[in-house]
Amino acid sequence: MSKVAKTAVSLMFVTLLAKVLGFVRELVLASSYGASSYSDAYLAALNIPNVIFSIIGVGLSTTFIPVYYDVIREKGEACSEKFINNVFNIVAVMCIILAISGYIFSDYLVKVFAIGFKGDTFNLAVDFTQIFIVGIISIGFSNVITAYLQIKGNFVIPGIITIPCNLIIVVSMILSLRYGVYVMAYGTLIGTISQFIIQIPFACKEGLRIRLYINLKDEYIKKMIYLICPVIIGVAVNQINTIVDRTIASTLVEGSISALNYATKLNQFVMGMFIVSISSVVYPMLSKLSTENNKEKFNKSIITSVNTVTLLVIPISIGAIILANPIVKLLFQRGEFDARATQMTAVALIFYSIGMIGYGLRDILGKVFYSLQDTRTPMINGVIAMVLNITLNILFVKYTNMQLAGLAFATSISALFTIALLFISLRRKIGSFGGKSIALGMIKSLISGIIMAVVTLFAYNTIANILGSGFIKEVITLALSVGIGAIVYGTSIIILKVDEVNIILEKVKGKLNRK
Repeated sequence: MSKVAKTAVSLMFVTLLAKVLGFVRELVLASSYGASSYSDAYLAALNIPNVIFSIIGVGLSTTFIPVYYDVIREKGEACSEKFINNVFNIVAVMCIILAISGYIFSDYLVKVFAIGFKGDTFNLAVDFTQIFIVGIISIGFSNVITAYLQIKGNFVIPGIITIPCNLIIVVSMILSLRYGVYVMAYGTLIGTISQFIIQIPFACKEGLRIRLYINLKDEYIKKMIYLICPVIIGVAVNQINTIVDRTIASTLVEGSISALNYATKLNQFVMGMFIVSISSVVYPMLSKLSTENNKEKFNKSIITSVNTVTLLVIPISIGAIILANPIVKLLFQRGEFDARATQMTAVALIFYSIGMIGYGLRDILGKVFYSLQDTRTPMINGVIAMVLNITLNILFVKYTNMQLAGLAFATSISALFTIALLFISLRRKIGSFGGKSIALGMIKSLISGIIMAVVTLFAYNTIANILGSGFIKEVITLALSVGIGAIVYGTSIIILKVDEVNIILEKVKGKLNRK
């Protein structure tokens, strides 16, 4: 197995642990506060600093890597150190300004992000926002250091920083039940700051030396600004979609924001474990291959990345659609999270899962364009998708009875539409890159997924009728059904000869033969 593949697999295991703990955090929140005004206020407030900085932070970390390789190639190691310090200090100043501004205008931010909040819910969201907004500073630092560690080949540390963060938040949530809801807010802030602190010694070990140095006239900073503007707009577009979804959800029945959040977290669990792991490892490599103008390996990396994502995501998305209700019930329904909340979350999960392949491939293809130092194309396609998403949101919620389901469905449709646009744009930009191989892999995975769905649903209903109800019995029923489905899917893709599976099997056979 190649070094890149080994790194990706290692990162998947690390990310799995981090995501499991992150999911535990959502379970604790659901059990403690359910789909209530408290959880709505907490989630809406938490979303504000994440949206504000991710618009700039993702742009920074995305453009930093390819420009860094340009600095190394053209100026050498000495100038690269000055470049890193320049970026770090500019981010520091920018984040401090954002944090102060966000604190002062927190009430206006809540009015924008949660237009339907009134009374105590609104006041609580404002208080939470003033606490969380301070974390923008550490989020900014963390983004830059994460990009630096990835350039140096260290993907594990950035992958595990959410583990202590989530532990702190989980403990604070439990303590908040006894000592007040504000304990959860301060615990979340401390957890956010910990992500930056943990990375510092490892970045220093890799050679990072932070010094006070700012030069806005630096040619590479100007290049980053040129590249980052479309990225910021593109990320802002995605965040606007989130804002619109949650704003409209705040006008629906109580708990709608929480239901959307829990369904989103289930989807993000998959995205974080597989897609982010793959894209995090592949992106620096693509940037380097692009700089070296190695078209053959560049195209091969695209095919492998896209087909791997397709192979992993399609069965998970289909499984989430057919088993949404039992999955949500098993994971969340306890404490304050009742049957009503389960139904709301399951509906949102079904319609979000329709577009899961779109979310995954959008991240991969976006990285492909960024590695080519083309940040404009993803931005344009993202704007088109945003307009479509908002239009469908209004259409589904106002003119149909879909309500919460309509918000999730609109997001899925816009994500799938974006992927179609990105594939077309990529072909126009670099010519043929293996589209037939990608399409064939997708068709094979889809056929295997449909077969899996039929068998899994039959198995679930049969086992459920035999075992009956009860937590342990429901766990066994779901586990057996998922296991049977996985075997069926794995067998199908082997029979259909999906290339990525054959590569894995050959590697395993090779190791067994050597033994």
